[in-house]
Amino acid sequence: MPNLRLADLGAEITANVRAALAEDIGSGDITAQLIPAERLARAKIITREAATICGTAWVDEVFRQLDPRVQVTWHVADGERAMQDQTLFSLEGPARALLSGERSALNFLQLLSGVASRCREYADLVEGTAVQLLDTRKTLPGLRLAQKYAVTCGGCHNHRIGLYDAFLIKENHIAACGGIAQAVASARQIAPGRPVEVEVENLEELQQALDAGADIIMLDELDDDDMRTAVSLNAGRAKLEASGGVNKTTLRGIAETGVDYISIGTLTKDVKAIDLSMRLSL
Repeated sequence: MPNLRLADLGAEITANVRAALAEDIGSGDITAQLIPAERLARAKIITREAATICGTAWVDEVFRQLDPRVQVTWHVADGERAMQDQTLFSLEGPARALLSGERSALNFLQLLSGVASRCREYADLVEGTAVQLLDTRKTLPGLRLAQKYAVTCGGCHNHRIGLYDAFLIKENHIAACGGIAQAVASARQIAPGRPVEVEVENLEELQQALDAGADIIMLDELDDDDMRTAVSLNAGRAKLEASGGVNKTTLRGIAETGVDYISIGTLTKDVKAIDLSMRLSL
């Protein structure tokens, strides 16, 4: 599946930010009203730890919606690595807007940079192999596209976006359809041209999926030896995706079995936000 592009996310970013500001500011920032409306200020945002940056467009949109007079000047771009204590961007404009937008802007930047940083760490571990690391649907509700874009900024890749753009036939689907061949045949009839992926748990099921003509076959919890055998049996007929039991210790060994993809839920679901700080000067 193709990776998300920032150019495709304009409406999504607007909606994400609108929801975040409504949640945080609601009927108005009463604390910011302590500051005279005409007061101008400057601020700089630094990272307290090394990170791969993502989320610049969401930050821009926060201040655009709050007060277009705020000027945002970036010193890094999405996908770039920042060092500890580096200034990421500067702000100049009405003090009220800078303070009201701080939390929402940093929430987006911290989360998405956390995803991008995790992905960069994992991508670096398989450098030199041909494997692609894929995300999953284990994302925060309402922020799936944002997180999946962050995955690409960290050097990993997008799997299907949701339940609508590709088939992923698992154990329960297979049982309900009466077998792998029947499930694949039904998928081809329902949505011709959509990718059809089948999850298998052993080499016998792999052969059934190959015979059925699956486009992608997910090898669920197979050990490295069985994955190498699967690569040999497959002989390039389908794309092979490893899933389950993937962590920083096992990742390189799985990549070296010759599978095409490794899907990793932790790229988006267990992410630690990057520690950022805003320093204001009036």
